[in-house]
Amino acid sequence: MKTGFVASRLDVKAFAQAAGQLAAQDTLQKYERLLQETQGLGADFPLNWAATGELRAVPGEADQVWLHLKVDATLPLTCQRCLGPVDVSVAVDRAFRFVADEETAAAQDDDFEEDLLVLSHDLDLRVLIEDEVLMELPHLPRHEVCPVDVKLAVADEAFEAETKAKPNPFAVLARLKGDKAS
Repeated sequence: MKTGFVASRLDVKAFAQAAGQLAAQDTLQKYERLLQETQGLGADFPLNWAATGELRAVPGEADQVWLHLKVDATLPLTCQRCLGPVDVSVAVDRAFRFVADEETAAAQDDDFEEDLLVLSHDLDLRVLIEDEVLMELPHLPRHEVCPVDVKLAVADEAFEAETKAKPNPFAVLARLKGDKAS
């Protein structure tokens, strides 16, 4: 059995048969889409991951191929309340069951709670890791309590002063109408 597994081209079935284990501490720099989410900040921030393969026996069926993935990382995002930087911790702990093809995955997707993926001989594990972390990101990252006072006004004072200085267009029309009446 193959024991030298590589994350960039993982034979999932062989990995499960060997009860394989892979783990690494990468930097965000290796994950282009995550780095885009951080607007290029935190390239040196660590992303820790571990993957374990497993075959699960099912009576009357072929053994099922499973992959358990754990990921933890902290990403420097932008707080949507104060627009300052906020470090967001993300953790993924998910198991995937692999099936023969897309049709099987589509047919079984509604009937089972686990995530289903199509069996691959060259799965790029880092792409899967990046996908899972992206799905765990909050829609609106923000501080619990922002470090600066947040301005909650709908318009600024300069705008309000300028608006007051302009004559009301209806008042101008009323004057014009009054001038015609004379």
